[in-house]
Amino acid sequence: MPPVVQAGRELTPAERKRYARHLVMSEIGVVGQQRIVNAKVLVVGAGGLGSPILLYLAAAGVGTLGIVDFDRVDESNLQRQIIHGQSNIGEKKVESAKAKIQEINPSVIVETYHLRLDESNVLDLFARYDIIVDGTDNFSTRYLINDACVILNKPCVMGSIFRFDGQASVFWAAQGPCYRCAYPSPPPKELVLNCAIGGVLGVLCASIGSIQATETLKLIVGMGSPLVGSIIFYDALESEYDKVKIAKDPSCSFCSDPTSARLLESYEAFCDVPSNSSEITAAELAARISAGESLQIVDVREPYEWEESRIEGAVLIPLAEFFDGRAQEKILRDRPVILYCHLGIRSARALAALADSGFVGIAHLSGGIVSWDEFVTNG
Repeated sequence: MPPVVQAGRELTPAERKRYARHLVMSEIGVVGQQRIVNAKVLVVGAGGLGSPILLYLAAAGVGTLGIVDFDRVDESNLQRQIIHGQSNIGEKKVESAKAKIQEINPSVIVETYHLRLDESNVLDLFARYDIIVDGTDNFSTRYLINDACVILNKPCVMGSIFRFDGQASVFWAAQGPCYRCAYPSPPPKELVLNCAIGGVLGVLCASIGSIQATETLKLIVGMGSPLVGSIIFYDALESEYDKVKIAKDPSCSFCSDPTSARLLESYEAFCDVPSNSSEITAAELAARISAGESLQIVDVREPYEWEESRIEGAVLIPLAEFFDGRAQEKILRDRPVILYCHLGIRSARALAALADSGFVGIAHLSGGIVSWDEFVTNG
């Protein structure tokens, strides 16, 4: 496969020394390293997968690294998100990651985007980069990333992890299948879990993230056989890797005709996540509380998260209880319900479960307690 990035300027003597172990490899050499230094890579997510991806791409000398993440560093992140440390708790993840990257390799240009990736900003942002690396943990963003990459003809290096299992691939509609060819539709919402609920083996992030970083460098340089048309599955408990071939679907709803592809109006709706009309901002919630409105504010996180921080007046009902009916027995139907979690993903699931049970007058906090702390507690 041809290299994605053209070779740039001549390497400086300092760069020749730094990247000496690359230069002696015929597959990379001087020209390959010039491509790496000239590359612009956007990593979506500075969490478990984003950490090793960013660290190794920075060490390899990728010239420009973009980082998209709306979250702040939490103590529960430190078990796996190795780009952050104890002293970074409370900081924006993009800024914490930038500081670590600049310590590893000061010559790397780091561009940070502390924002929620959505339909309004994804195309403009992706257009600035050669390769997109997906380190996210939810289906609506994953489909959004795929569709934007199809429209812009960008390769997407995908990875995902859960408990002891991980997978990685390269989706590039111009060269092979896109994500929708392999996964035409998202799973039912009742089957969707995340690491906060099911857990994740911290070191699994390194296994999958390093594959993603490797695939990114292969694409930049044009070496080896990238995972276009293949998915690697890793079972950490059994120490087994499986590589499965996938073909481009000629009837794919999105990449079969990229020239006519358009972003969906709502990826949350496509993935059966409640729409923005069910959301409430931190400022709106604070105003309703100040006005003395009688609200049921429900924290759907886990007990350890509740102990660390909470919104005053809230009650704790972990997300699992919304799926087995216990939450529905605890929440009154005659008072407005406001749900919140860490970032707004779990609370959206809880809202859907309540709506399916006939509850009305429910909303969830956009951006979760991270948004609350940023705009209310610390605002």
